[in-house]
Amino acid sequence: MYAVIRSGGKQYRVAPGDIVKIEKLPAKDGETVEFKDVLAVSGEEGKIGPGADVLVSGQVMESGRNDKILVFHFKRKKQYKKILGHRQHYTAVRITEIAFDGQRFTAPELPQRKPKAAPKTAVEPETEADAGAEQTAPKAKAAGTKKTAKKPARKAQAKKAAKKGSGSKNKKKR
Repeated sequence: MYAVIRSGGKQYRVAPGDIVKIEKLPAKDGETVEFKDVLAVSGEEGKIGPGADVLVSGQVMESGRNDKILVFHFKRKKQYKKILGHRQHYTAVRITEIAFDGQRFTAPELPQRKPKAAPKTAVEPETEADAGAEQTAPKAKAAGTKKTAKKPARKAQAKKAAKKGSGSKNKKKR
């Protein structure tokens, strides 16, 4: 079961349960959206009919912006270069139902997300002796804190090479 809908000048093949990124809609997250511009609908495998009196509904999942697309204009031998960037806005919609000819095809419900566990808090010492022991314990050195010998700077190396004189440029003619 699927339908072909038109939204934002583009056509999308959708089925119940699909999540589709379409052109930005003026709806907020969680709202229900209805697509009345249905071009075709298929109730069975291989049968496609016109989309008269078909209603496709979906739930807005999120709104956002796609990845940046760079447009680079270049004309050779003319010293012309121009670069533009563009990020298209979108709305992600989950198709919940397709209804036509008295039939309704619905998507299964999404599983509920488990709430995040509360962060663990530090355990307080039970006695005063334990509190003093924690404060006076020596700190262990972090791994990988050895000091290494410094490497000579590149500038110093370049000066040494210049003093030695290399190549035929620095040799005197006899």
